[in-house]
Amino acid sequence: MGRVSQAQAEENRRRVVDTASRLFREQGTHVSVADLMKAAGLTHGAFYKQFASKEALVDEVTAHVFDEIARRNAAGLERHDGQRDAAQRALIDAYLSVEHRDNAADGCPVAALAIDIARGPEGREARRTYAEGVADFAAFLAPAEAVADGGGVGGVGGGEGGEGGLARLCTLVGALVLSRATQGSPLSEEILAAAHAALTEAD
Repeated sequence: MGRVSQAQAEENRRRVVDTASRLFREQGTHVSVADLMKAAGLTHGAFYKQFASKEALVDEVTAHVFDEIARRNAAGLERHDGQRDAAQRALIDAYLSVEHRDNAADGCPVAALAIDIARGPEGREARRTYAEGVADFAAFLAPAEAVADGGGVGGVGGGEGGEGGLARLCTLVGALVLSRATQGSPLSEEILAAAHAALTEAD
């Protein structure tokens, strides 16, 4: 059988990263290489032609999913003509929805990957990327006045009563994790509604 062309090799790599980004968010990074490659429609042996190790793939996927967040947030600002408050409100509405709760595979990596990243060694590239991604996401959520005043990382201290970007992100992520853990009980949707009210009632 002939060698795979460079274009096909690049397409195969993209397919593996895209598939892994969904499986890792849905099932965790413990998904085996064999199961991952089967889901991608490729052979097990093809993995090691593309990646030095499973850890290298986790590093790449972590960067990929946080790039995805950045693109979505930028698109949200564009849709709302640069109006930060409107873009943030739309994000909060979508983030704390039943649809997001039920679709971890395409959902927020901050919530989905937190435990796996925390269990990895501190020197890992994935942990550094995750921390930078969290800071960037928090900065997007910072109140407009905090940004204007040049607030700290993520807009911390940018508003009274815990309204900084990091506090907002913690509320979103915590609510999502708890709603998924309690799914099937009335409490799950109550958690989403309570977090939504806490983040929007002052608007």
